[in-house]
Amino acid sequence: MTSIILLSVFGIINLFVGFAKNKKVLLPLVLLFLAIVFGINLLDWNDTQSYFSNMLTIDNYAVAFTGIMTLTTLLLLPFSQRYIDIADSNLAEYYSLLLFSLVGAVMMVSYENLIMLFIGIEILSIAMYVLAGSDKSSLRSNEAALKYFLMGAFFTGIMLFGIVMIYGATGTFNITEIGAAQAGIGADGLMNTMFILGILVLIIGISFKISAAPFHFWAPDVYDGTPSFFTAFMSTVVKTAGVAAFYKLMVAAFAASYTTWFPTMVAITVLTLVIGNVGAVIQTSFKRMMAYSSISHAGYLLMALVAFNEASDASILFYSAAYSAATIAAFGVLKMVQDQRRSADYEAFNGLGKTNPLLAFAMTVAMLSLAGIPLTAGFFGKFFVFSAVLQHTDMLWLVVLAVILAAVGIYYYFRVVIAMYMQPAGNYEVVKVGSFASFTLIFITILTILLGIAPALVSELI
Repeated sequence: MTSIILLSVFGIINLFVGFAKNKKVLLPLVLLFLAIVFGINLLDWNDTQSYFSNMLTIDNYAVAFTGIMTLTTLLLLPFSQRYIDIADSNLAEYYSLLLFSLVGAVMMVSYENLIMLFIGIEILSIAMYVLAGSDKSSLRSNEAALKYFLMGAFFTGIMLFGIVMIYGATGTFNITEIGAAQAGIGADGLMNTMFILGILVLIIGISFKISAAPFHFWAPDVYDGTPSFFTAFMSTVVKTAGVAAFYKLMVAAFAASYTTWFPTMVAITVLTLVIGNVGAVIQTSFKRMMAYSSISHAGYLLMALVAFNEASDASILFYSAAYSAATIAAFGVLKMVQDQRRSADYEAFNGLGKTNPLLAFAMTVAMLSLAGIPLTAGFFGKFFVFSAVLQHTDMLWLVVLAVILAAVGIYYYFRVVIAMYMQPAGNYEVVKVGSFASFTLIFITILTILLGIAPALVSELI
């Protein structure tokens, strides 16, 4: 709860600091804010507290995911340094919107009431609608914001309809009470039908938020049109919050109905894996490939949800941490290359291994991790997810399919590595990298390798 209050207050303070027109103070100030929130959040470990008549609960699950999302945002911010040099950029507003969206993300992992889940999603989404269209001079950014807003509003209505049906069947918005009420509604055919429909409609609404197929159609265009810095936030923090909220909802509210929603979730998971990986193969733009990559990783995260056992929460936590670290590094390098070479295609990375060894190495480690290659965090992320699914002996086929599609992923992830080390730089100039961004890339690279060697640092937190 303290994290939510601090993020809200810091967001407002940051807006007022923006009036001073001194952009150079904003980045270190927001980094300080996030460091304080990260530290204060850790103080809630093993100290479960409920607030607002049990609408929010801060437990180890919420603390762990809040820590990952806060650290992700903190590591992402150094790559926003270019906005400091742009005269008409609204840097204070950008940072405040990120802090406010983080408030929504924290609420999504700590809710105990469906109304609080809805509020958290809306706080997160509204900020992201604005940030998606932050590049007013770009028609693609404007298009991304409009598509994201219209589709987001539509699926928010669908999600609300599901919440209403759940409430009509159980008489409560509290997810624990919903779970307990299922035993009493099974005998009533009408109430049971309303309850099942409510679950399915909620699944559709939340699947949109995490860009799971077949509700992913907005993601490639929105990710591609949104400025790369905010796309990185959308790919990491938004997805982590969405999957964590999704898993918590199914465990606390719908565990007793597992056999009812299991086939639907398996179908969504398979579609997400197939469409994400196959869609990424045919892309010529690295940024658009990362959009489809984000869809595929939603599929791997949903595998842990489908497994639905004691290993699922730890698998989701570790996978989210590994995926976020690699994605930040990938988008960080992309942003610097895109800013100076004016392209997000694979060809923009040509010769980067010779002209910018640090950027090339950081990108290589990130791609290896996303592909699930050993000695990177991504390998253990997939290993933990697959292990959780294999506890169900009848789901071996899903793991086999996921392994095959992971092998497909190696192809499109290695395309950028080949471009960096095996293609000549041509007329492209050397990409300039600031010392702060360099330090951040080094830290993320070390973290990715460290988690690939000692995964227990994160996997045993919850």
